[in-house]
Amino acid sequence: MNKLKIGIVVADYDEYAPFLNDVQQYSTKEYKYFNRNAIELELEGVTVVCINCGIGKVNASTAAMHLVDIGCTYILNFGLSGGISGVHRGEIVLPNKFLEHDFDLTGIGYKPCEKPSQKYIYDADKKLVKIAQATIGECSSGTAVCGDRFICSADDRDFLRDTFGATTCDMETAAIASVCDMAGVPFLSLRRVSDDAGEDAYASYDDMNTGDGVTLSAVFIKVLVALCNEVDL
Repeated sequence: MNKLKIGIVVADYDEYAPFLNDVQQYSTKEYKYFNRNAIELELEGVTVVCINCGIGKVNASTAAMHLVDIGCTYILNFGLSGGISGVHRGEIVLPNKFLEHDFDLTGIGYKPCEKPSQKYIYDADKKLVKIAQATIGECSSGTAVCGDRFICSADDRDFLRDTFGATTCDMETAAIASVCDMAGVPFLSLRRVSDDAGEDAYASYDDMNTGDGVTLSAVFIKVLVALCNEVDL
């Protein structure tokens, strides 16, 4: 049995449900993480634990810490993101940097998102990104900005682009990345662009979440299988 243990954090149940359905062919065990859905499975000899944490940074970070506590050696995330710059709706993105756009101490002289005496821009694991890109083909990377706010305003979108050089926005990734950075656990996030973060963002997001076609879960599982099969990971 491979000693690897991979943890997965998924926020929205509409993102989690297709994954749950797609992995039924494997040996699976459902359980509860507090009041949240979770599943454990054996995939290519690797133990995989996936938590449907709920939306937002607090939910995501607590789930990530739980996965660290139970011995996960890698933590992954997938979900939908708003497109800020250089990406299009439906596109798969592998962010390489993460930050919290709503962490704000500018009133006392710090830069936007800067945390005093603390790292505040986090990196995806380069090896995991390389394996994911080899599996799904070349795709966009860039900076994912994260905050407890659904971005649906062109003005807000342009602020995130101009201030942080953002490629995408979401509500969980930087929180997970922060936990992984503190714990020394490699992190990878795979996102699909659901909207342009403008005024019609919610309608576009909902349509992408429930629409037909190749699901984000199916793409993510290909990456997950590839990671499990990497003997030198």
